[in-house]
Amino acid sequence: MKRNLTLLLLLGSAALFAQTNIKLEGTLFDQKTNQPLSEKTFVVEGLNIQAKTDEKGHYEISIPDDTYQLDIKVDGYQSVSQNLSDSNTLNMYLKPEDFKDGKIDLETAVVTANKIKSSEASLLNVQKKSVTIVQNVGSQELSRKGLSNAESAIQQVTGISKSEGKGGVFVRGLGDRYNSTMLNGLPLPSNEPENKNISLDLFGSDIIQSVGVNKVYNVDLYGDIGGANVDISSKLYEGKGFLDIEFGSGVSMRAVDRTFKVANNLKYYGFNRNNLPTSIKSYQFVSRWSPDKSAFPVNQDYGLTGGKSFNVGSQGKLNVFGTASFSNSYTYEDGFQRVVGTTNDNIEVDYFKVKKYEYSTKTTGMLNVNYKINPKHQLFANGIMVNGSKSSVNEYDSYLPQDNRYEFTRQTLTEQNLLLIGQLLGKHQLSDRLDIDWGASYNLVHSDMPDRITNNLIHNDGDNYAFNTGSPTTNNRYFQYIDETEYAGKAILSYKLFKNAENDYNGKLTIGYNGRKKSRDFESNQFNFRISGDVKVNPNKLDDFLNGDNQASSPYIPGTFFINTQRMESLVPYTYNGDLTVHSGFANFEQTINDNFTYSLGVRVDKVLQEIEWDTNYPMSGVKFSDADIDKTFILPALNIKYSLDSRQNLRLSASKTYTLPQFKEKAPFRYEGIGENSVGNPFLNSSDNYNLDIKWELFPSSNEILSFGAFGKFIQNPISQVLLNSALNDNTFVNAGENAYVFGAELEVRKNLIKNVGHSELSAGFNATVMYSKQKLDSDKVAEDTKNTLSVNFNEKEDKLQGASPLLLNADLSYKVLKGNFKPSFTLIGNYFHDRVYSLGSFERGNIIEKGVVTLNFISRAEIGDRWEMKLSVDNLLNSKIRRIQDNQQGEIDTRNFRKGLDVSLGVKYKIFK
Repeated sequence: MKRNLTLLLLLGSAALFAQTNIKLEGTLFDQKTNQPLSEKTFVVEGLNIQAKTDEKGHYEISIPDDTYQLDIKVDGYQSVSQNLSDSNTLNMYLKPEDFKDGKIDLETAVVTANKIKSSEASLLNVQKKSVTIVQNVGSQELSRKGLSNAESAIQQVTGISKSEGKGGVFVRGLGDRYNSTMLNGLPLPSNEPENKNISLDLFGSDIIQSVGVNKVYNVDLYGDIGGANVDISSKLYEGKGFLDIEFGSGVSMRAVDRTFKVANNLKYYGFNRNNLPTSIKSYQFVSRWSPDKSAFPVNQDYGLTGGKSFNVGSQGKLNVFGTASFSNSYTYEDGFQRVVGTTNDNIEVDYFKVKKYEYSTKTTGMLNVNYKINPKHQLFANGIMVNGSKSSVNEYDSYLPQDNRYEFTRQTLTEQNLLLIGQLLGKHQLSDRLDIDWGASYNLVHSDMPDRITNNLIHNDGDNYAFNTGSPTTNNRYFQYIDETEYAGKAILSYKLFKNAENDYNGKLTIGYNGRKKSRDFESNQFNFRISGDVKVNPNKLDDFLNGDNQASSPYIPGTFFINTQRMESLVPYTYNGDLTVHSGFANFEQTINDNFTYSLGVRVDKVLQEIEWDTNYPMSGVKFSDADIDKTFILPALNIKYSLDSRQNLRLSASKTYTLPQFKEKAPFRYEGIGENSVGNPFLNSSDNYNLDIKWELFPSSNEILSFGAFGKFIQNPISQVLLNSALNDNTFVNAGENAYVFGAELEVRKNLIKNVGHSELSAGFNATVMYSKQKLDSDKVAEDTKNTLSVNFNEKEDKLQGASPLLLNADLSYKVLKGNFKPSFTLIGNYFHDRVYSLGSFERGNIIEKGVVTLNFISRAEIGDRWEMKLSVDNLLNSKIRRIQDNQQGEIDTRNFRKGLDVSLGVKYKIFK
């Protein structure tokens, strides 16, 4: 671990900064004659720049420290579009047009300059100018670093780390419930019943323009934020037509070198919905109990992307962008798990051999249409479909010391998450002072777990196995369906104030409305297979017994089985239904006092109503639906101050109040059952209030370099934590663990060009680090009082660290890129590290479950070959570090989970059909 961490620190080292000057020069040519266009005047629209070519057609202009797309328009010539990103030289060839009147006036050219919003320089420029603290990762950085999705993107941001499993990401130690996710400024639903936020790995890099991370609150955001708001901007295209096709293949080294097991109901493309049985009196299950084997566990991906712009009238332009892609992957991990009691020698269940096979897919389709009516009005229509699936076979060999018995457990499950998004947005400049920004969206999520299969067998000597009949649920099939719909809208009006001598404005008043209505319908059925008698079985041939021929018409006939549900013979599912309605109004005043000082002061009012009804497998006597209601009005102020020390340095201060709502899953009293770990909701769980403070200094030496240092603090009233419940079933629950919690820390970020355009190549490095300290109060009596004595916990201590808060986070990258030639390769090395953090609070003298720190290291190489070909090679998890959880008992640490994932290698090819 020490050597791995040293490697990561060396990777993040950077040299001293040097400032660079940005200028654009080149020559305008007549494409037909190849002669320079001499002494022609042109204007760079939007930048108030006018220039003229010399007698050799050469021009030279100074432009802002940014990246631009240049549209050259000359009377009598066809327009031409060029992108400027890596080079400061731009030569342009203009093709003559034939006019019916034969008159061609070449005296004036018009150059329209538009920001390439996804470039690293452009996004840093936005960060530099914004009065609020925001960080962005654009498609250019995604491509350079080989990042495949939004989840990988935000892990490059200071203070963010990934949690194993379905926990999502942690922002400054605050997990899923403290964060929020948006697409184009409109909220997104969750695709996972256990999470508040959608899985960010569903959003592939081919549909992302940029990913913005707001770790500081501003009043145009919903107030349900404690960690960060992640806003994904869908990709837009403007320019001449293009069409790319790409395909690739890869392997997980641990998956390819063994017989890979897959669920029998596996569908290659990940679209799968098994129907529920209509009766338990007959055998109506389609998929087999025993898994199948894949003869070719090789990852594949392919996609098609295209776009084109069309002129509409004299001022309008219609921009169309679309993409469709499919990818899959096979992964394998093995290790061990344990359920440990109050002492290290009290191992309740020892899962000494665990094997996990997983096949996952992602199918994505997106169509974006942008209609620029004229320079002051434009409309956006976005349609996105994402289907993600996971099919896994998990096998556990275990020993139960108290019973002196060996067991074999297999759980086979398939999850399918289908997300449909429809958005319509508009931006309108009604006058020089007045702008309107509006949007509406409809989101639909189908999250299904069709036919999860669980078997538990007693393992006697050798190959002697028998069904475990000690519990009615040891052999079962489980179906779960979630439908979630969400309507959302926004309307924002901005009015500029305080016109100055330069005909610009020094102030702005913004008022707006946000609204959302989200509904979740959850239902589940479990079918228990009750084995009668001592039935021997081959674990790989379970269907030889579990079939229609051996199903008995009445219970307890030796050598047969019968089926019942958790409601005995009723097929009525367990359900919960959650509704969330939020109506918000906000106002924000922003003013630039002078060239150095800018501030914004705003307030937001969120009217929140969260309601849940349930009929579940966890009865709570005397608890009413209304006990779970949250009906509150939150008043949320926010202050942001920016002081520019000079043209390259800023000082910033931000202060705000926000809140955190519990998730539906955390409140619904339903027991989610896993192997060795269960969880149940708490209807009395209440919201938290968050008080946030940030101070930051930042230096921008050049267009794509930054050095920044900041400090932050958060004070949380009524924090929410996961804790072990006082129950015989090893249940975890969610509680307002104590009166308050706090976390404070410091952050450092460096991005540096080590070599800039030397020998037509460049070398760059990035490094960021976060150190944190956290503490939360723990009060078992408060939990009992809050829950009206329906839930019982017994914390080991009066205070502890905040769940998920790692005291140290490190991210680093090193990139080398060749800029010119027919073969332009790039090489990137990316490293991440998080230090030990609390996964779950201990209770009843059982120690905290700690997620041990992990170093990850990935290598990505891309190569542009000519004008049309591109290749990509990636090697993930180079260090193959152990993934561990330990229980921190009084006798010391003991592992409760220990796995390795292995190396992933992939190779891809892209071909530009036309460009």
